[in-house]
Amino acid sequence: MDIASVLAAKNPLLKKQLKMAKVDKTPKEFVKFSLKNSFMMAMGMTVLIFFYLDKNQKPLWYLLPVFIILFYFFYSFSSMQLKAKIIRRRKDIDRDVLFAGRYLLVKLNSGQPLINALIDASNSYGVASVYFKEIVRDIELGKPIEKALSDAAEYSPSDKFRKIIFQISNALSIGIDVTEFLDATLDEIAEEQIIEITKYGKKLNSITLFYMLFAVVLPSLGLTIFIVIASLGNINVDMSFFMVMLIFLIILQSVFLIIYKSIRPNVNI
Repeated sequence: MDIASVLAAKNPLLKKQLKMAKVDKTPKEFVKFSLKNSFMMAMGMTVLIFFYLDKNQKPLWYLLPVFIILFYFFYSFSSMQLKAKIIRRRKDIDRDVLFAGRYLLVKLNSGQPLINALIDASNSYGVASVYFKEIVRDIELGKPIEKALSDAAEYSPSDKFRKIIFQISNALSIGIDVTEFLDATLDEIAEEQIIEITKYGKKLNSITLFYMLFAVVLPSLGLTIFIVIASLGNINVDMSFFMVMLIFLIILQSVFLIIYKSIRPNVNI
């Protein structure tokens, strides 16, 4: 058994994560790919560090721990990339999941069979339609509709979409009207999104207050007071100081922009 198989066996969730991220690799193939990329990148960085150490006549035994640290970092980074892809797909689905669910409900209320409603939903607008296409494809390949729905719910990165599919699958297994379960689930999701928007408004007020204080008021007043004190105390202030302050303000503004973007809810009611 090679090291890729051992590492893949130690992460039982990797198979599910790969399916949720839509990475067309087995756990062993993904681990082997990550190990190969990590080795190449760590080796490249180690070679550059070797030239630096050799030029400055530093001990070369530093290279071994540096290589190990870099290799571990790049290998861990591949796992973080996989999780980031899952999060990105979840946000994309959550943005359109309510529209997709309502579209499916309209089709069912119009009297269409569930399979026809799923086919129409797979051709509709939004990222969620891709998951309906996968369900339809599994059914067309011979998988029972209950099994196709349960697999879609298990490997969906979106909890909201999983809730919709689970309710449909549950209604089919019980043998009752699907529309009742689906309508109640969509109302629940809509309420959750309204709560998210309300929480976003409260967070936005707090962050805006910090933004005005730390990114607008303090820099402007602080810089003005410093210039006055510097002029009274005959302190020499050259252009490099203002360049450093400018870079600091750009970084600070970028941090707040990232925060604003990260807390924004992915809803489309």
